[in-house]
Amino acid sequence: MRTEFFNIPAEILDAVSKRLEQWQSINLVERLWTKDATLWKKDPKDHKELADRLGWLQLPFEIKTGISEFEIFANSVKTKFSHVLLLGMGGSSLCPEVLSKTFGSSEGYPLLSIVDTTHPQVIREIEDKYDLTKTLFIMASKSGGTAETLSFFYRFYDALGKIIDNPGDNFIALTDPGTSLEKLAIEKKFLKTFSTPTEVGGRYSALTPFGLVPAALMGINLDDFAYECSEFANTIKSTNLQDNLGVYLGALIGECSLNGIDKLPFFVSPQISSYPQWVEQLVAESTGKEGKGILPVEGEHFSDISNYGRDRLFIFTFLDGDSNFELSNHFEKVKNSGFPILKTTFQNKYQLAAELFKWEVATAISGIVLQINPFDQPDVQIAKTLANEGLAEYQKNGSLPKSEPNAVFENIEVYADSTSDSLSETISSFMSNLLNDEYVALLNFVPYGDDIEKAIAQIRKNLFEKYKVTITNGFGPRFLHSTGQLHKGGSSKCRFIQITSEIQNDVEVPNKGYSFGTLITAQALGDLKALKNNQRKCMRINIKGSLVESLKIIANSI
Repeated sequence: MRTEFFNIPAEILDAVSKRLEQWQSINLVERLWTKDATLWKKDPKDHKELADRLGWLQLPFEIKTGISEFEIFANSVKTKFSHVLLLGMGGSSLCPEVLSKTFGSSEGYPLLSIVDTTHPQVIREIEDKYDLTKTLFIMASKSGGTAETLSFFYRFYDALGKIIDNPGDNFIALTDPGTSLEKLAIEKKFLKTFSTPTEVGGRYSALTPFGLVPAALMGINLDDFAYECSEFANTIKSTNLQDNLGVYLGALIGECSLNGIDKLPFFVSPQISSYPQWVEQLVAESTGKEGKGILPVEGEHFSDISNYGRDRLFIFTFLDGDSNFELSNHFEKVKNSGFPILKTTFQNKYQLAAELFKWEVATAISGIVLQINPFDQPDVQIAKTLANEGLAEYQKNGSLPKSEPNAVFENIEVYADSTSDSLSETISSFMSNLLNDEYVALLNFVPYGDDIEKAIAQIRKNLFEKYKVTITNGFGPRFLHSTGQLHKGGSSKCRFIQITSEIQNDVEVPNKGYSFGTLITAQALGDLKALKNNQRKCMRINIKGSLVESLKIIANSI
């Protein structure tokens, strides 16, 4: 894995050098590996939580100890199941999704997919598409109480119970010891439960069973994966901080953020193009607090250089043999325009394991620069609490809280502080007086689907090219477990456009008194309220009728 830096401003290089000299004098590397919580916070009340979240540092050297158990289990079930569905959110699901998209399943192993949306259309499509009797369900929840994951369980376990005698034979659990999920797995006679380490937080859990068990079930070569990871991890023990890439990168992105370069747009070779989704949740949730934060930008289209602000450190990642003229051409244009760049080149796809650990170290180290705790998520619970309040009201009164739209344009309802006579003018009003270093986030509580995602990508593209500020894109409720922390706890230089749609053909969550449509609507309303409670500027667009056609109308109105 080769790493190069280009066009880093002299003042930032100087700040990084001074930072590294200071860290050298206080033995930062030795203190990092001994899990010294005082590197991040001086107040003793913070130290226990910090120390209890540093177990991920040893994982690259411990992977091999669990490989045989995971592979033996995978080989014992691979002929019984044609598909594996992982039911999880955030850190429990994103690494398996990246591994699935990067490696796929080896011949003879089941196909793996992720369920991380509560939209009823997606749940119904799964039930129509998959032979549930030939599907292995992975319940992945560190806390054991993730509402979405449990709702998935209630639905699929109930459906299986109607067609086979022992539905628990189609379930395994990944969870911390002693959780309610572990108890549920025993009660329902799950096929297997894998315990996950308590001293590793969810977003740092890629190298635990949360990532490795799904990898084994796909037939990924875990020996090669472990080798690349441990080889790189050894370099993080280097006390020469100029050569310690994880520490150096953490210092760099931290100093860049302090100097207004707080956006990290990723442009990546096609075969490894999914991994920025994982980096996005790691960096955003870890750094977005106390009014600070670093914003990863994944999935952005190639654009003219004139559209970019100077608040960007570009991340280009190439894979040898995965040539792409458009990517290479864009790299040269960005470099020649003087934008700061981190360029990484993989020799093989298994070096993704090293890349995951590199970003874990860099993210943790950036927290030292920003003087924050990179292992907590103080604002994530707010949206969950407000969503639960909405569900409680529904169960009591039979309906969720409602408000009238401020404007209606055919099938499109708009909820905003200021509206005009047309959708175009209403969006322009919302986007007026943007600062150059602001970002705008699209928050989509709609089902997945190629046509839907293409239409939303066009909205994103049109906003970016018209207003020339960073536009991010997230699907709810998955982003609530990742970038949602940055949205509420990070910089206030942000705006949010929430897109919801009318629920059709709803699906019940068995024996819970609510449906998936009610759940995702409560989550959307809860998140919107949480953003407004944090003084964020928001607009909600609710679509009735054809979702794709209405999304196209929104794009054209921009």
